[in-house]
Amino acid sequence: MMNKIFTTLVFLLLLNSQSFFAQQISNTSKELERQKIEAETQKTLKENHKFLDDKIDQLKKEQKVLESKKKSLSKSENDLKSTKDKITKLELANQKIENKITTSSISDEEIQKQRIKTKENEVNIQKLKLTQISQEKELEKVMSNI
Repeated sequence: MMNKIFTTLVFLLLLNSQSFFAQQISNTSKELERQKIEAETQKTLKENHKFLDDKIDQLKKEQKVLESKKKSLSKSENDLKSTKDKITKLELANQKIENKITTSSISDEEIQKQRIKTKENEVNIQKLKLTQISQEKELEKVMSNI
């Protein structure tokens, strides 16, 4: 009887130790699985960060290009406006000279000087109109690139 009890105790002891080892193996297996999942998560995070960093760099480059185009557009618009203002100013100057010639009693010599001045203004107006045409074409080109 004692032998049976002893055998049973040894048997129970062996079962408990096997259960303990099986539990430890199971815990080790779970830990390895957890580490594997964590490593995959870290890898995915690094890939996502790299993707986002690349996207940010790409967007910054696109922003610089757009800012450059905007600056170019603004410059073209300002150049064109400036040219139109110069033309208007010269045309007004010519009108004033013509009014002066027709409404004032000035000498023939002064009239000739004023007529030369209006002719010079007309030449400058024509040059500016050519410049204006070039600037309008440049503005169209800039706008088509946006």
